[in-house]
Amino acid sequence: MKEMTYPAKGSCQCGKITYQVIAKPIATYACHCLDCQKLSTSSFSVSMMLDRSSFELLSGNLKSWERPTAAGGTAVCWFCPDCGNRIYHENPDKPEFVRLKPGTLDDTSVLNPMAHVWTCREQPWHVNFAELPRVDRQPDLAKTLQALKEGRSPF
Repeated sequence: MKEMTYPAKGSCQCGKITYQVIAKPIATYACHCLDCQKLSTSSFSVSMMLDRSSFELLSGNLKSWERPTAAGGTAVCWFCPDCGNRIYHENPDKPEFVRLKPGTLDDTSVLNPMAHVWTCREQPWHVNFAELPRVDRQPDLAKTLQALKEGRSPF
């Protein structure tokens, strides 16, 4: 397993927001709550809990919006106003922490989630992911569509 080195830099998709993590995270986990599913447009979202002092915004100005959480609290969601990429969340009742969306790190190979949370909302199709065919790069669209039209697996 590759170790994270500090500072660990990250950015939004358009590059206008940049940041760095300067100390070891408290925890990294995969959250399956419905809000995280909507955020990620997948079956879960990875979060990295940090002491606020471990997160430094280097460039850009984030925009925020608030939403209630399934656990009964409030999440303040910070994102790039240009590309919309979510950078981190915070709980106003626990301002000493941020929950970084670590898929925005420049090197995501260092992520090592320690748990799955909100598994009561885990999608049933997620458990079969390891059994699905694996394709190294983007498949050829025309060949994929042709195979599907013919009732064949393109993979």
